[in-house]
Amino acid sequence: MSASPASLSSAPAAVTAPAGLPRLLASVLPDRAMTLAEHTGLHGGLPALAQPRGRGGRATALIEELERSGLRGHGGAGFPTWMKLRAVADARRRALVVVNAVEAEPASLKDRTLTELLPQLVLDGAILAAGAIGADEVIVCVSAAAPESVNSLRAAIAEREGAPGPEGAGSPPRLRLEQMPDHYVAGEESAVVSRLNDGPARPTFRPPMPFERGVGRRPTLVNNAETLAHVALIARHGAGWFRELGPAGHPGSALVTLAGPVADPGVYEIAHGASLSSLIAAGGGTTEPLRAALIGGYAGSWIAAERLHAVALSDEHLAAHGASLGAGVVALLSEQACPVAETARVARWMADQSAGQCGPCVHGLGSLATTLEELSGGVGRGGGALPRLERLAGVVAGRGACGHPDGAVNLIVSALRCFASDFADHARHGRCERCLRESELPLPVRRPQASTTWGPGR
Repeated sequence: MSASPASLSSAPAAVTAPAGLPRLLASVLPDRAMTLAEHTGLHGGLPALAQPRGRGGRATALIEELERSGLRGHGGAGFPTWMKLRAVADARRRALVVVNAVEAEPASLKDRTLTELLPQLVLDGAILAAGAIGADEVIVCVSAAAPESVNSLRAAIAEREGAPGPEGAGSPPRLRLEQMPDHYVAGEESAVVSRLNDGPARPTFRPPMPFERGVGRRPTLVNNAETLAHVALIARHGAGWFRELGPAGHPGSALVTLAGPVADPGVYEIAHGASLSSLIAAGGGTTEPLRAALIGGYAGSWIAAERLHAVALSDEHLAAHGASLGAGVVALLSEQACPVAETARVARWMADQSAGQCGPCVHGLGSLATTLEELSGGVGRGGGALPRLERLAGVVAGRGACGHPDGAVNLIVSALRCFASDFADHARHGRCERCLRESELPLPVRRPQASTTWGPGR
């Protein structure tokens, strides 16, 4: 590793690294996206890169700096970012970059916040990544159901026309905006690639992986919008700065969508490993007593309220609770909500979001949702519903053509474990009074308002 952080940046001396938090959200304006001129005034121009080297002159010091930083992908899988870039940079054909800002997870607003309010930071990261891997094109993908993001990105791309690229990286890549269908699985990496190849926006069988053969059969780097925003800051301030927050095994900061009974739900920036209690406090505290928290989104896991005081928001800590940060979602559930009805509602939505390409997803998730609806509706009384749920979950898990059925099953099994007494009570006595309350878990029909405040560490 021959390059030092200083070799990556030529930002003016007046541009200093943010100390503590916020980092990504430091430049959020209250009511609009920052212009390119305002963005450059705050962050400086695109940092100069060390001269390309390696096969085809593609691999640069930026990849090595990302390896030192420990940055992982923020799209849910947590894959080391540098490894993706290195794989594409080492390919033999001309590569391209895809920014995945589709964010089909109903409970998440973090990528939508970035693309609406900080599109230039995301574009910075994409352009720098393109320079690192020798790509001549960047395609920014966003959901057609997010018109504010579409308009903000379109304006940001227009401002970039004619703007210079990073010093030492040649001509800047072409920038293109593409809208994706409003469907849960449309945001999966291979589904995005399939759509860009004029196919259906649904996950495809792999291999080949996108870095081997992606859009137009070219090596393709697919990164989440938040991941690339971090790349933009690491390129300017270095790996050491990035590691000032978070534990050694999972450094840096993350955007988390906080939803449910809190005074100020919205998007917060935390240091990895921050306590869940500090996130809730940053959100103004709870407005009702809590029953549990869903961590990671609708493929995530429930943690009961009595265990929440000990929860730290990093994958290493959450693993002990059978959870991960996943899509960066913390959805709180109050004691007034019925967890059986909430689970049934989300399970039906997940079943309806099937890609329709395998039996475990089409039939298995549908049967699980129907059984849950029978329990929550009072027609599933008796001893058969709960064993049937467990049996169906075992049949579906691990057998789908993509990860969607596994995610849905994980949510259901986690609910059965966390709310065992509620499910047993519904199996014996039928519907409860809380079943009639308005649902607390967000779905697209009632998307929560995004907050642009930042959280613990301010």
